[in-house]
Amino acid sequence: WRIWRAAGGVRRDRRHVLAGAFAAALGRLPFSLLERAFVAARRKTVRNAPAPVFILGHWRSGTTHLYNILSRADHFAYVSPYATALPWDFLLLGRALEPLLRRKLPAHRYIDRVAVEATSPQEDEIALANMTPLSFYHALYFPERFHDYFARGIFFDGVDDAGRAAWEEKLRYFYDKLLLAQPGRRLLIKNPVYTARPAMLRRMWPDAKFIHIHRNPVKVFLSMRNFYRSLFDAFALQDADGVDIDEVILSTYERMMERLRAETADLPPGRFIELRFDDLQADPLGVIAQIYRQLDLSGFEDARPAFAAYLDSVRDYRKNRYARADEATHKLVARWRPYFEQWGYDLPV
Repeated sequence: WRIWRAAGGVRRDRRHVLAGAFAAALGRLPFSLLERAFVAARRKTVRNAPAPVFILGHWRSGTTHLYNILSRADHFAYVSPYATALPWDFLLLGRALEPLLRRKLPAHRYIDRVAVEATSPQEDEIALANMTPLSFYHALYFPERFHDYFARGIFFDGVDDAGRAAWEEKLRYFYDKLLLAQPGRRLLIKNPVYTARPAMLRRMWPDAKFIHIHRNPVKVFLSMRNFYRSLFDAFALQDADGVDIDEVILSTYERMMERLRAETADLPPGRFIELRFDDLQADPLGVIAQIYRQLDLSGFEDARPAFAAYLDSVRDYRKNRYARADEATHKLVARWRPYFEQWGYDLPV
């Protein structure tokens, strides 16, 4: 309600979406309150869980592929599709409605051909957008205020201490619920937004471990154009024509990578590993083994068959193809040169 009231009007052809969201929230309210009481009585049982492992990386850098592989290990807990869609209700109402929800799952993600199944791990960002006023998804829902919601939702620009504290409490609450649903496991979380927040996550979980995956910046840029167009088509409740997508991609990547570099520079090898998407593609099991060794994680040999089975199941997956870089190529070279050089990618001609 607060986000909508601040954002202004909604396109006539999307009003039913907003009305449906409010109606669903009101209909779930008794179950949501019951679940909050249920969680309050049980949260203390997960207080001593190990700190999460976070997968970082700009969107379209291979974070989803890495997440899908690692989540096959039964010692990791992750964000399910039901937890994403019903963050307040997935422990009770979500389980009761699981047969219906299973039928409602999309065949694949909006931005690519990656299949969505009941066991497919998801980012926590949509769940947090359903729980808090701070999420970059609010910029996608209400693009007439895109830059305001985007800067607040990714970099916390203009957010005071009380706003940060409220967001952090919701995050801890959601993670405790994930651990209640998957007891005895360690959280594995993938969210590209967190690439801009290592310092915050380290303060919240001093023993957290981080995996950063990067990809050729040209491929990232071209893929991100499709990313925004697809998500605006799917989610926007307002006209998105006023958003300069190329500039959003260029500036966000720069700021995000500078945050990442500054806020992970002092992490020892046992807490941070950086890898190339191309290496993961070429030798996935070898790279996964390297992650386990460097981060001192146990259980690789036990999980190897599950990793191999998943990799075999996606052997024929074909990535989206995009046009070659166009007039924006000179902007890439001018503004992203340090990242080409840092990670050893060839500059586009």
